[in-house]
Amino acid sequence: MSLKKFVPYYKRNLHLAFPIILSQLGQVTVALVDTLMVGQLGTVPLAAVAFANSIFSLVFIFGLGFSLGQTPHVGKAFGKKQWWKIGTFFQNSLIINVSLSIILLGLMLICKPLLYHLNQPEDVVILAMPYFNWLLFSSVPVLLFFTCRQFSEGVGNTKIAMWVTISGNLINIIFNYVLIFGKFGFPALGVEGAGLATFIARIVMALTFVIVVFRHPALKKFTQYFAWRNIHFPALKQLIQTGFPISGQLIVEVFAFSLSAIMIGWINEVNLAAHQIVLQLASATFMVSLGVGSACTIRISHQFGSKHYKATRMAAMASLHLVTAFMACTAITFIVLRNIIPTWFSSDPEVIHVAAQLFVIAGIFQLFDGWQQVGLSTLRGLADVTFAMLIAILSYIIITLPVGYLFGFIWHLGSVGVWIGICIGLLVAAVTYRLRFLHFMKRY
Repeated sequence: MSLKKFVPYYKRNLHLAFPIILSQLGQVTVALVDTLMVGQLGTVPLAAVAFANSIFSLVFIFGLGFSLGQTPHVGKAFGKKQWWKIGTFFQNSLIINVSLSIILLGLMLICKPLLYHLNQPEDVVILAMPYFNWLLFSSVPVLLFFTCRQFSEGVGNTKIAMWVTISGNLINIIFNYVLIFGKFGFPALGVEGAGLATFIARIVMALTFVIVVFRHPALKKFTQYFAWRNIHFPALKQLIQTGFPISGQLIVEVFAFSLSAIMIGWINEVNLAAHQIVLQLASATFMVSLGVGSACTIRISHQFGSKHYKATRMAAMASLHLVTAFMACTAITFIVLRNIIPTWFSSDPEVIHVAAQLFVIAGIFQLFDGWQQVGLSTLRGLADVTFAMLIAILSYIIITLPVGYLFGFIWHLGSVGVWIGICIGLLVAAVTYRLRFLHFMKRY
């Protein structure tokens, strides 16, 4: 099929994706700034941030999945022009996610002592604890923010989230500088300062988004149906049935990455710090794939909801083309600049040496990660999320972790071997997601 036929789909996808990409890049930029600033404090503080984030992500991502479960339902209702239904889904999604965030916060506080028993260096865990505490208390506002974001993106408005996120990220970066290093009369809090800055920024972002959602003229035709009498148990059931498998898929994937980080921590703090550097850069470039994938979910839910099945397939393929082109470029960049990029984050020659090796694997990782994200996004757009969760279990638990342990510790490749396991798992996920999408669409 001629690529010219895809041009309108490229344009539509990018129109939706560009604000999402900027929003996602803004969030990762904060993580990169955290890494850059904390990296100035030394290798142990950098390892502490990596450890705290890997553990927090395991629980936070479960709540995030329920927020993402709102998008396909809102998108399909938008395709059918059922404005009242969109308002109902949004309201009930808020009820689920705010309640869930409070429950998760309580569970994390109860389980916090377990962090001392994960076979990590003692000085890393002690330094990570204050930072981790601020991450815990930011879980409620961050899930409130994502609920509002998935609602606005589900109706095709991706610019609001972009501006709220960019504003919040600027606040985060400023408070990072002030609180980590003790500027303008504030105490130098070090790693804890980075956590407090994140907490402040997330509070501001959540409150801002709530105000904007209920006052923005383009969203009032949906939020006008927001009333307590609209607590709708069928909608709650649909959101839970979609959100739970998405949460399961996400937590399986993040569990694999977090356990990979813990395995690398078994080696030493040098390898963990190098892993943090490479993962942050890979996460930054992945935001483009995530943005294109999110736009793909929106486009597919709209097209599928309005029964334009050929356009559904074309939108999926156009997203795959866009991600492949971008990730190929970043793969080349990582490999060519593998000895230079680590010096931006650390002056420790051992960290730089290990990070340079990991960047070669991360280059290959780029393509596989982009492909699996597009494949996953197509299934989310169709609300075919239970099968996606099963694919994630196969790819990340049954394949990624055992293969990473085999290469890393049995065959003594260390952190490079753990990353090889991640790459293989991502490739399996990418192929399987794509095959599932093609099989699903055969009936249409």
